[in-house]
Amino acid sequence: MSRRRGLQVVSGGRAQPPQQPRTVFRKPRRRRRPRQLLEAMLLMAAGVGLLVLLLQLPEWIDLDSLLLISTALGHLIGGLSQLLMGVLQLLAVLLLVALALLALLLLVAGLVRLVRAVLMAPPAPPKTAPRPPRR
Repeated sequence: MSRRRGLQVVSGGRAQPPQQPRTVFRKPRRRRRPRQLLEAMLLMAAGVGLLVLLLQLPEWIDLDSLLLISTALGHLIGGLSQLLMGVLQLLAVLLLVALALLALLLLVAGLVRLVRAVLMAPPAPPKTAPRPPRR
């Protein structure tokens, strides 16, 4: 009796022959050295080009416009901080209102229990079973 490794699909009572291994798990092909060198050189050239562009930027752009941008960013940050402070103050007010409502609820619940305790009829004495007479 021979046992084959792996699962077999059975259809119509007959076993199908094993299929080729899936290509999902095959190793990726290695890139050739000239292509790797070309990619490395292109990436380095792009990096150097961007650095040169950034170094030339102050000559092309008037610094007053950068001051305008920084002022606008400052106003935006100030507005956002004021918005955040307003939201925090609103949350603090809501928390205080919730605490006040909780205090009122506790007072009313305590008052109701006090009224029930005062108005409730005294409990009846428990009935005891009569004792048998002594001999």
